[in-house]
Amino acid sequence: MTQGTVLITGASSGIGAVYADRFAARGHDLILVARNRARLDAVAEALTRRHGVAVRTVEADLTDRAGLAAVEEMLKSDASLTHLVNNAGFGSAAPLAAASVDEMERMIAINVTAPMRLTYAAVPAFTARGRGTIINIASIVAIGPEVLNGVYGGSKSFVLGFSHSLRKELAGTGVTVQVVLPGATGTEFWDVAGLPASNLPKDWVMSAEDLVDAALAGLDRGEFATIPSLQEAAEWDAWEAARQIMLPHLSSAVPAPRYRTAQ
Repeated sequence: MTQGTVLITGASSGIGAVYADRFAARGHDLILVARNRARLDAVAEALTRRHGVAVRTVEADLTDRAGLAAVEEMLKSDASLTHLVNNAGFGSAAPLAAASVDEMERMIAINVTAPMRLTYAAVPAFTARGRGTIINIASIVAIGPEVLNGVYGGSKSFVLGFSHSLRKELAGTGVTVQVVLPGATGTEFWDVAGLPASNLPKDWVMSAEDLVDAALAGLDRGEFATIPSLQEAAEWDAWEAARQIMLPHLSSAVPAPRYRTAQ
């Protein structure tokens, strides 16, 4: 008996393809979304043969409104869906002044607009059924946006902030939200970003398999934020504690004393 259907974007290779394999191994049927039809079909065939689950493929460019709308409609109408994995995205290591602004706009479309719209499509259906899981793939640059290209960092900061808000709004609905913040991962991402992983120190780069297995362990543990490469969980806890301390003090009718001009 199927455990429900998981829709995964960017599923033809890398992290998305590993998520597909791991969810199939757990007994989930799959809807795999990506631009490359040949790769999608190869992944689907291998998963069906290995795990015996039903796999549907959707060839779609999520920067294109028509392609995005087709996936949105599936999320709204397919009652078998239990999980959405917003994985599709790309990055850049180029300095802002050296990066193509058109390419940066495309990055925002795939890293920000697509997961936002797909989540909007999924949430009403999930809440109506009283169950569902949304997994948003962010990045460690959500915490350190200055590490790589600024638009990439900003886009992943959006994913983290969006996930925080979703978790609060969906509390008590039966819908789970997890945000995953990978560090350097051994996928084609780095080739697209212009900094091949082979140029990075080996002890920085995690395999996609280890990354996804850790992320799913975090999901099973009930974590909201999973950072597989962060060795000390207390560091994230301290970051969150500092943020919570500031929250009640961030709005005031009176400027802080340090900003008051002398009379």
